[in-house]
Amino acid sequence: MNIVFLDADTIGSDIDLSPFEKLGNITVYGFSTLAEMRERIADADTIVVNKMQVSPYTLEKAAHLKLVCVTATGTNNLDKSYLEQRGIAWRNVAGYSTECVTQHTFALLFYLLEKLPYYDNYVKSEAYVNNTTFTHFTNVFHEIHGMTWGIIGLGAIGQRVAQIASLFGCHVIYYSTSGSHNHEQLERVSFEQLLSQSDIISVHAPLNERTEGLLNRAAFQQMKKSAIFLNLGRGQIVVEQDLADALNAGELQAAGLDVLCEEPMSADNPLKSIKDSGRLLITPHIAWAGVETRRRLMQTIWDQIDAFSFT
Repeated sequence: MNIVFLDADTIGSDIDLSPFEKLGNITVYGFSTLAEMRERIADADTIVVNKMQVSPYTLEKAAHLKLVCVTATGTNNLDKSYLEQRGIAWRNVAGYSTECVTQHTFALLFYLLEKLPYYDNYVKSEAYVNNTTFTHFTNVFHEIHGMTWGIIGLGAIGQRVAQIASLFGCHVIYYSTSGSHNHEQLERVSFEQLLSQSDIISVHAPLNERTEGLLNRAAFQQMKKSAIFLNLGRGQIVVEQDLADALNAGELQAAGLDVLCEEPMSADNPLKSIKDSGRLLITPHIAWAGVETRRRLMQTIWDQIDAFSFT
């Protein structure tokens, strides 16, 4: 069996792929263009992709292909109808990143909530040297105990965030983007209620027709000016120009993002001009990227290939 990894750089060079040699002949490419992909999978039985487009164009020469494995949960890059027509199976991986994304959610929050950029710069500037008091109170922050945390998207990650936020003493509310999710222990509210009541809002929803552009100018204007907004879902859920405008107008306190509409970041992204890390923190889609998380992901891919019947 021939297994071809087409964009292995997306899982990190520190992840050992040699165990896949037990399953067949492996060929590893760090990155592929769509044209290169067409040629590279001509003899493949299995391909492993993250962001590569799987379409009639890219699969035209893949006469032997039987299985497509996606090293992610999202499968927007797959033409599933075409795969079904060709009798090609596909697999994705769900649930592997819950702990890591939850951890990163709180990392973003505390960085912004406790004004850590300011206090780090204060000490490093040596303004703290020979100060008259041992504490510096200028940039005040608040406890999250007693705050209302609004969650948009109550899947596995959203539920884990809710669990930990509750342990910190937050009142957790949530908005169901599908309209069908009910949780016995948590308070479900309307979108408008979540926006107006929440001190912290975090997004953990998938991208679909109900969520694309959900966080727009009208939504940001309904938030508290003291609110902290976090997006750990998908970049296209947020209208980035509207978020930039809201931050510049002081319509919310701060925002922390791990996802953008275009990744890597485009040169004309309106958020690029906001240099104040106390108001805006952007990380380069790393919430899922803990070493243990990526190892777990690739173990699942190995298991999926091993369990698949190629006869």
